[in-house]
Amino acid sequence: MTAIEFSNVIQRVAQSLRPVAFNLTRDTDDAKDLVQETVLKALMNREKFKTGTNLKAWLYTIMRNTFINNYNKITKRSSNIDSSEYLQYLNTDENYITQNKGTATFVMNDINKAIAGLSEEHRTPFMMYYIGFKYTEIAEKLQIPIGTVKNRIHIARKELKQTLKVYKQDA
Repeated sequence: MTAIEFSNVIQRVAQSLRPVAFNLTRDTDDAKDLVQETVLKALMNREKFKTGTNLKAWLYTIMRNTFINNYNKITKRSSNIDSSEYLQYLNTDENYITQNKGTATFVMNDINKAIAGLSEEHRTPFMMYYIGFKYTEIAEKLQIPIGTVKNRIHIARKELKQTLKVYKQDA
């Protein structure tokens, strides 16, 4: 199929794309733009079309992918965080900004004390899980059933939650 024949066929089929484009965009002007962009992409990628296959389906695929890509671009653009409230800190001298790490130190001391207060049979699997071991790895290393590992970790969490309930934030 020559380029002119291909262009003519595309123009005829493009009319049937408009209702689908409108369903996607829900706006007449956006639907026309989507069809136009689809036709342009089809003409630019003529060599990728295999003669004898369904041209209409190929165009629908191009249109759907174009719509999805445009939608993703729009949502990324509109989901930027408004950082204007932080602009006041941009030109401040860093020597005047200090951080109080005392609270974090107290919290970590309480957490470490609570973990140390766990029985050895609960603390060991809990700490292994905490540092990244999977249940099956813990069961193999400690030579205990996986159900026992899960139970001991559950009990450790429950005891820690009870011990550290002063830090619970009301949601």
